Amino acid sequence: MIEDFRFEPPVIEVDGLTKHFGSVVACEEVDLALRAGEIHGILGENGAGKSTLMRMIFGLVHPDLGVIRVDGEAIRIADPSEAVRLGIGMVHQHYSLVDALTVWENVALGEVGPLDPDRTRARVRRISWRYGLSVDPDATVRDLSAGIRQRVEIIKCLGRRPRTIILDEPTSALTPAESQYLFDVLLTGVRTQGWAVALVSHKLDEILRATDRITVMREGRVVDRLLTAEARVPSLARAMVGRPVPLRTVTAAFERDQDARDLLEADPMDDEGCDRIDETGPRAVPVLQVESASVKGADGRVLLDGLSLAVGAGEIVGVAGVEGNGQTALADLLGGLLRLDDGTVHVNGRTVPTGVAGAMTRAGIAVVPADRHRAGCVLDMTVAENLMIPSMRRMRRWGLLRLDAIRRHALRLIDEYDIKTSGPDASLGDLSGGNQQRTVIARALSASPEVMVAHQPTRGLDVGAIEYVADRIRQAADRGIGVLLLSTDLREILSLADRLVVLHRGSIVGEMSREEFDLPRLGLLMGGTDEEEEAS
Repeated sequence: MIEDFRFEPPVIEVDGLTKHFGSVVACEEVDLALRAGEIHGILGENGAGKSTLMRMIFGLVHPDLGVIRVDGEAIRIADPSEAVRLGIGMVHQHYSLVDALTVWENVALGEVGPLDPDRTRARVRRISWRYGLSVDPDATVRDLSAGIRQRVEIIKCLGRRPRTIILDEPTSALTPAESQYLFDVLLTGVRTQGWAVALVSHKLDEILRATDRITVMREGRVVDRLLTAEARVPSLARAMVGRPVPLRTVTAAFERDQDARDLLEADPMDDEGCDRIDETGPRAVPVLQVESASVKGADGRVLLDGLSLAVGAGEIVGVAGVEGNGQTALADLLGGLLRLDDGTVHVNGRTVPTGVAGAMTRAGIAVVPADRHRAGCVLDMTVAENLMIPSMRRMRRWGLLRLDAIRRHALRLIDEYDIKTSGPDASLGDLSGGNQQRTVIARALSASPEVMVAHQPTRGLDVGAIEYVADRIRQAADRGIGVLLLSTDLREILSLADRLVVLHRGSIVGEMSREEFDLPRLGLLMGGTDEEEEAS
């Protein structure tokens, strides 16, 4: 039975919440009401204050000023266990799992009462089946991909049967199909069980498709409130970033669905400066060449199966494919983390040893990894320390690091890449996701590489940061750097790549030049279908 909860008092209401971290304003006099039977979208760029607001509601951060009310009663939420007792659950943007434990052990963490492994395993299986989030309860978390880790976070939250659910960027590592299924389930729970849901996101399509009302935040403040039915893409994008956003950037932030396109077409924006990049074919001499690369994982599973590809100087080659078909293995190979069982890697015609620490970097390959927190940066180190890692040899004298040189290097890159930080000595963990990614890209390009491998470079970023990263990739190619772009976002590849290859089960199964881009054929190739056999 579907009930109408919309006219009941708010389950959670915040009034004038304010939080400062030193001189940085994270939230300033924020008001928000979460009602039963409603999905409330909290939209904003990375660093807008969305996550800090949710962390205050969940008891992870205490506000400097303001009041939180639960069922009309003013409450000081001391910690997450108090929030759980009040019926509040949260799916965190950055995984809060213990790597050394199994899935079921992570789900059981923090629960009161005797530990029953079999019962917890059964609960994990039941929730994963119900919500379409397949996961092995006995898998060790350190061995899981980013997408599976996110599923574990969602299962852990829903297993505690919350009345209010905070979803902080819940789909950042999910496929579009998984995301849509999750939203379908959430909608059912909202309508039938009266959940109050706060959906925190920078994804316009996600907010427009899944929510009932929207609150837009920018620089720690609420700048707009509206019903989702009244929202239009360009005005939301402008509210998020405080300026008009080019059409190509807005569309790059969208999932592929007709409703999103209809909303976009209903209120078109200025398309100035949105032309595609110049069409350039492959160069005669590849700067990067991978030949017949084959490698198996520790469990014997085939990761790469005779993969061959080439990237020319100044060329952007997009690698398309469904996630889990060898993209991570290819990025790890070119980052020096995998040793080939067979095949070779060449940079400017020179063979580069695989699986040897530092060999790929010395050969001129820079990698922007898919998970910046696990592989791209050290959050506990300063911005300056993160920026100097590939240039450490130049920062030493008589075996000692030259602190003045490290600082000058950091100040130059902070200015050149417009990294928003209080200074080079700030902890990288205090920066927004977009500025952390700018730091990773600045570090990669400051080494003057021959090749840049960009693996999911805009995953988890807002529209403004997506625009910035895309521009930096184009600029790198314009400077003669060969770019290998691995992404599950087809629009990202189609908007940037000169040439596209399709990866399926560790092999290249098709290739298209820019003028040959064909979405129906691309879909067949991504599914592993041989188009010619299909036609016959």
